[in-house]
Amino acid sequence: MTDLQIRPGAAAGTTGPPAVRPGLLLALVLCGQFMAVLDVSIVNVAVPTIRTDLGASGAALQLIIAGYTIAYAVLLITGARLGARYGYGRLFQLGLAAFTATSLACGLAPSTGWLIAFRLLQGAGSALMVPQVMSLMQRTFTGTARTRALGLYAAVLAGGMALGQVLGGVLVSADLFGSGWRPVFLVNVPIGVLLLAAGARLLPRLPGDASRGFDIPGLVALGTALGLLVVPLVLGHELGWPAWGWAMIAGSVLMFGLFVLVERRIARRGGQPLISGRVLRAPGLRPAAAGLFSIMAAFAGFMFAFALHQQAGLGHSALKAGLCSAPVAIGFGLSSMHWHRLPGRLHGAMPALAAVLVGGGYLLLGVLLGGGAEIGAGELVEMALLGLAAGCAYSPLFARALAGVAPEDAADASGVMVTVIQLGQVIGVAVLGSVFLGQVDLPAPAAESGHALLITLAVDAVAGAAAAGFAVRSRRAAR
Repeated sequence: MTDLQIRPGAAAGTTGPPAVRPGLLLALVLCGQFMAVLDVSIVNVAVPTIRTDLGASGAALQLIIAGYTIAYAVLLITGARLGARYGYGRLFQLGLAAFTATSLACGLAPSTGWLIAFRLLQGAGSALMVPQVMSLMQRTFTGTARTRALGLYAAVLAGGMALGQVLGGVLVSADLFGSGWRPVFLVNVPIGVLLLAAGARLLPRLPGDASRGFDIPGLVALGTALGLLVVPLVLGHELGWPAWGWAMIAGSVLMFGLFVLVERRIARRGGQPLISGRVLRAPGLRPAAAGLFSIMAAFAGFMFAFALHQQAGLGHSALKAGLCSAPVAIGFGLSSMHWHRLPGRLHGAMPALAAVLVGGGYLLLGVLLGGGAEIGAGELVEMALLGLAAGCAYSPLFARALAGVAPEDAADASGVMVTVIQLGQVIGVAVLGSVFLGQVDLPAPAAESGHALLITLAVDAVAGAAAAGFAVRSRRAAR
């Protein structure tokens, strides 16, 4: 990472570059990001063991899995604003400490109720830590260094989603010292302690901006809107889409509308809205964000449905299912890191063209596996190519979304983009998971499960086409 350069005067009130090694700083914050992403998927494979050990009901298991994601998604923008006010490095450390401590608490939880509570707190710790990653990259790196940092960020997102299932399967199968499911949480503790020690030395001492207000009405309105949206999407299918879930979704639409009105009123009065209008008016940001949402919703939904098909349709172990998912994640990560090395004349059109290829790749994979066929070398190669295309759509679109954002708006832009990506993952799993499970009752014969996967991947192909359209619009807007 020798090409990474620190931005001089990276934050308001600084007079020169922080005395840190940029490569080590990037490794530190991305390790924190990786742990946060990993914890979304690593718990899934431990569910049967948790059920047996703690006697958890189906609804309780859903809350154990989803509680983390709910708190994480709802509090991300709040975490971004706190970072801007009190300092990105300080909030990263605070969030990391909370994440590490609650991981220990989860691993030692004596009952289902305690485990649910600790998972909610663990998600809150992630929400404090994760927005600071993007803010630090935005305000610290410039030019090609920022492009490479964003590529590594995308690789971490993809790798964490795939590795979670593999690592979870390994840890649960190992049953270290008879600990069963507990190592899927405890593995975070030594890593978190090491990162905290490194952060004390490496994180730049960037002061916060004490003048940044909290916009309490905006925080309450947005947090309520996100909560009303995420909770029924995460729990809806397991609970049979009850009436209260649809009522919450309708309420979220009203609360998002109220949030817009509150923010406009604060801006008219000369206050500091939670999301600055300058951020939303940055050239190309809104269509690029919509494209990223579509890409991540399709990717997360595919990973979820593909894992279900393998384990409940093809009879794969959790470990084998994770390994078969690895090619798409590896391809995504590799192209995310290296797309900028392609000729510059291709960069403008690349996100749209790659999104079209992604949509076609999902459809082709659905055809290959739709009859219940076992996953062979050809399918693994196709998934690797699908991942390469997804990375070539995602990373340049991400760079385009942030290219027009002023450094002083980095925290707000970080909160918006990370929330968009997280919501894309949550909604992708909820919607595409429901499409898949609505076609088949698991466990099922391979052919029935394969047909459900084909229908799901056809929806993914539509999402790819939508992402291509948004990419075209973002290019026009950014000119």
